[in-house]
Amino acid sequence: MILEIPAGILVAVFVLHLLRLLPALLLIVAAMAFSPSASAAGVDSRAYTCDGLHGLVTANRFVFINYPSFTDFVVANSSFCSSGEILQLRSVPTSDTPECLVNYCRKRPSTSN
Repeated sequence: MILEIPAGILVAVFVLHLLRLLPALLLIVAAMAFSPSASAAGVDSRAYTCDGLHGLVTANRFVFINYPSFTDFVVANSSFCSSGEILQLRSVPTSDTPECLVNYCRKRPSTSN
């Protein structure tokens, strides 16, 4: 004997299951949106004021700047540089100044003569 379930009941059951999963799905989407990988493509420094960019770097510890003349990570401090790198200042344009100073790591100069 095959039991037939009306389509309306199947749809209702399906919707109830989706509603039970909704909080978890929203949490996953929010986590993805605010994760560091969400900015993996980089930020345009011109979309921020200089203070705003510094705040973003401080909050995230490092940020990838994607600007034609500078595509690299800017960092909060030297602890984000590897052992073969040093901290150096670099200027990037922001919405309020053409030269906002930011930290970035660059290779340590060679000491061999």
